[in-house]
Amino acid sequence: MDSHKIADKLAAVRSCHPLVHHITNTVTINDCANITLCAGGAPVMAAAREEAGEMAAMASALVLNIGTLSCDQVDSMLIAGRAANARGIPVILDPVGAGATAMRTEASERLLAELDIAVLKGNAGEIGVLAGIGGEVRGVDSGGCAGDPASVAAACARKYNTVVVMTGPEDYISDGERTLVVGNGNPMMGRLSGTGCMTASVVGAFAAAGTDLVESCAAACAAFAHAGERAAAQARGPYSFRTALFDEMANLTEADLAAHADVRAVDMDAA
Repeated sequence: MDSHKIADKLAAVRSCHPLVHHITNTVTINDCANITLCAGGAPVMAAAREEAGEMAAMASALVLNIGTLSCDQVDSMLIAGRAANARGIPVILDPVGAGATAMRTEASERLLAELDIAVLKGNAGEIGVLAGIGGEVRGVDSGGCAGDPASVAAACARKYNTVVVMTGPEDYISDGERTLVVGNGNPMMGRLSGTGCMTASVVGAFAAAGTDLVESCAAACAAFAHAGERAAAQARGPYSFRTALFDEMANLTEADLAAHADVRAVDMDAA
């Protein structure tokens, strides 16, 4: 993928300043709001069923995250998701912990069945479970998926007719036909709670501002992961890394991203 096209997608986010509606978990909600701001979007957190549909109707993207799941939350997600689908704005689902418990797996499958999910963003274990191929999930952490990650991401995308973003040491983005891999990132991102949730927020902002979802998702992953690389270079541990991560995301320029984004097409015949 051309590096200048990636940089253009960051410029588009900062130009249109999309409103990203979140129904998300209580652990990382503040981090999700702030990383959306740093990326160039405008966050709003509205989980009550009484206002979820109304808020989604004025947003540019909807991010659903089941990290601290409840039955009431699923109801709100369905209300908001239907409003988002009616307007044709992208819905991003982060199926946190799918595979760890029956409740989380069933909720993820219900949302995928009843809503038009534009992007399914999960770790390798979650995506492997939802693809029906096999994956290991312990709590909300991935133990990996069965098989080649590019093939698993593509199979899951075809199963749900969506774009899959499978995060890990490398991020795989696929619509079932075209698959990209993002090589940016740093192991420090795995030592901080919420980096996966924040990835979904950044994906929401980029998806709202772009027309090619595969490329927009790849650009979002590259931007966030490169901010992580820059933050890790100055951090003394996980918490100083957290502070630096927000600063680097906010200060990331189009030139930085064009110079350092590591996004490649996957040869699926060789995968």
